[in-house]
This record gives sequence, structure tokens and C-alpha cells, in this order.
Amino acid sequence: MSYEEKLREMGLSLPEAPAPVAAYVPAVLVDGYVYTSGQLPFVNGLLKYKGKVGRELTEEQGYEAARICALNCLSVIRSVVGTLDKIDRVVKVTGFVSSAPGFNRQPQVVNGASELLGKVFGEAGRHARSAVGVAELPLDAPVEIEMIVKLR
Repeated sequence: MSYEEKLREMGLSLPEAPAPVAAYVPAVLVDGYVYTSGQLPFVNGLLKYKGKVGRELTEEQGYEAARICALNCLSVIRSVVGTLDKIDRVVKVTGFVSSAPGFNRQPQVVNGASELLGKVFGEAGRHARSAVGVAELPLDAPVEIEMIVKLR
């Protein structure tokens, strides 16, 4: 089954690639790798969640925000290469979590992205990862995810 078919089987569709919110491009293709810029939890052009995880948002809402960010990463990858079926493997995911003081469960929040990638890509979705707590993210977003994928 193709990755595109797997997404449909899961009841998911990729949104249009979000437009950049500053002076950058959403993704760059270099030597068979696609590097995405950090993606926020945009749904239909609006942030689905705002605020800090552990204060305005629960860990579960942060998890869902990370999942949305991962879908947005996949949408920008597809916008560059045409189809997710060109992906050989997900290499690296970096997650930033806008965290309230004392909140230290950033890995569990970023699992929202990692577990989605595992379900879509199987073994090829297993990746290296960082999950970092930060004081602020652009537009008061709770989570930002970026990834690197290797193409076939």
C-alpha cells in the first residue's frame, strides 16, 4: 500500500501546504533529502491551538497540535516532490513545545508527530528526534515541528 493510500485509509487528508509566516520557504530539496521549515498547527489557515502547554493547553492538546504540525510537514514535502510515495524514510524530527514553567513532558507532546509518522510509514517512519521546551513560539503557537526525509 502506498503512503498516500495509507493516509486515506486512516481517514486523513493533507491540507494545502501552509504559506510561510516570514522570509523563508516551507521546504528545500537537497541531494535527495527534503528539509522542512518548522510547521505550526495551522488548520484552514488558522492556528488550531494557542498558548503554552501546561498552562493554556493540556498535554493531550499539545499532542494533537504536534500531530497537526506533522501533517503540515508532510503537505509541504508533497508540495516539493509531488507525492509522499517518493519518501524512503523519515530521518529526523525536531519538536519545539512552548512550555509553562515546570512542564517537562515535551517528549510525550512530540509523540503526536512521531506516532503519526510511524502509523503512516511503518518502519520507514522510525526516526531520530529532539523534543525541546521553549519559552515562546511564533504567533503564540504551542508546538512547532520540522523534519528531514530521505527520498528514494
